[in-house]
Amino acid sequence: MGLLACVVAFHVLFGANGLVVYEQKRSESRQLRDQVESFTRQNEHLSQRIKSLKSDPQAIEREAREQLKYVRPGEMVYTLPSPPEDANRTSRR
Repeated sequence: MGLLACVVAFHVLFGANGLVVYEQKRSESRQLRDQVESFTRQNEHLSQRIKSLKSDPQAIEREAREQLKYVRPGEMVYTLPSPPEDANRTSRR
């Protein structure tokens, strides 16, 4: 009888649907739920950005200036050269 109880207890703890597997699945479920919430927030942010780019002239202008490097007539843009990569590597050593 005691051996049967040990076998059943072992199966309950470590079997295919045991408590160990159950805890692993709960942890995985929590991680996936957090990931879904993160993606939902990211999706809402991107939807808001799309909406503003469709209707907000200031957002459109800001995007054109940043992405396409557009300027208004009469404006001057100063572009500084980026330092060579070899200089960055030697200065860090």
